Amino acid sequence: MDVPMQNDQALTRDSLFGTAAESTYAGITSFMRRRYSRDLRGVDVVVSGVPFDTATSNRPGARFGPRGIRAASTGIAWERHWPWTFDPFDHLAVIDYGDCAFDYGSPHSVPESIEAHAEQILNGGCAMLTFGGDHFISYPLLKAHARKHGSLSLIHFDAHSDTWPDEEGKRVDHGTMFWHAAKEGLVDPSRSVQIGLRTTNDDHQGFQVLDARQVHRQGCEAIVEAIRARVGDNPVYLTFDIDCLDPAFAPGTGTPVCGGLSTVQALEILGGLRGINLVGMDVVEVAPAYDHADITSLAAATLAMEMLCLYAARHKIDR
Repeated sequence: MDVPMQNDQALTRDSLFGTAAESTYAGITSFMRRRYSRDLRGVDVVVSGVPFDTATSNRPGARFGPRGIRAASTGIAWERHWPWTFDPFDHLAVIDYGDCAFDYGSPHSVPESIEAHAEQILNGGCAMLTFGGDHFISYPLLKAHARKHGSLSLIHFDAHSDTWPDEEGKRVDHGTMFWHAAKEGLVDPSRSVQIGLRTTNDDHQGFQVLDARQVHRQGCEAIVEAIRARVGDNPVYLTFDIDCLDPAFAPGTGTPVCGGLSTVQALEILGGLRGINLVGMDVVEVAPAYDHADITSLAAATLAMEMLCLYAARHKIDR
């Protein structure tokens, strides 16, 4: 549907639907110019940020990821997302909810704050698209999603497995959260897959691994088919750590690793997953300070739009 020309659509937008042009270099930088709101009535998808980076093991700064993704998104917010044949905003009511609040001085209280933030949104009948923040935030998000949807399939794009053990269960850590998720039954490893990995871990907790070299050698179509075969029609949580991309395509991250996917490969794989039963999604570990050209934030915003298209295709279009 057509939306009249408006300025600062994050505040002035009359409808939750539609896409309209606004100066890319000006205005309030909500994600894709969506309305800032905490009113969940009639909303399909809530975009929110979790500006948390206590656990990043190398370069800090992922707390600025949500801000960077929002700002970069304004450059692609003026027309339908290419190459999809529909505009997800014609079919989904999407708001920008702002950021999750927590006490940075009490890091062990942060997981509960994130989980409560997610639970409020999910209990309002909305799906979530979350920006981070280091990858740990996926763990409390998965807790809230599993409570609603049951044990989930995890589609996990990353350079790292994030299944290193934490036997005492005391760490707020971006390398152990999927170990916990598997142990606690939040995700079903037998129906989950990790794509793009290129760091050593001898125990992947039963997750299928399609590492970076497999992507390069086998091609995107083969990877898409392997993912589809693995997850079937199970409810899917999709998480994309931006360091899945090679540093040439995403230098602005806390944990860069050479040999990763290109932005094109990532978008081709995501686009090929149309029809999956997507119920939750996040993009994490964007650290804008290490990328003066905002390439990384732009990649993250574009990947997030791909996710919204996948969600719309399953829940609004392909019925």
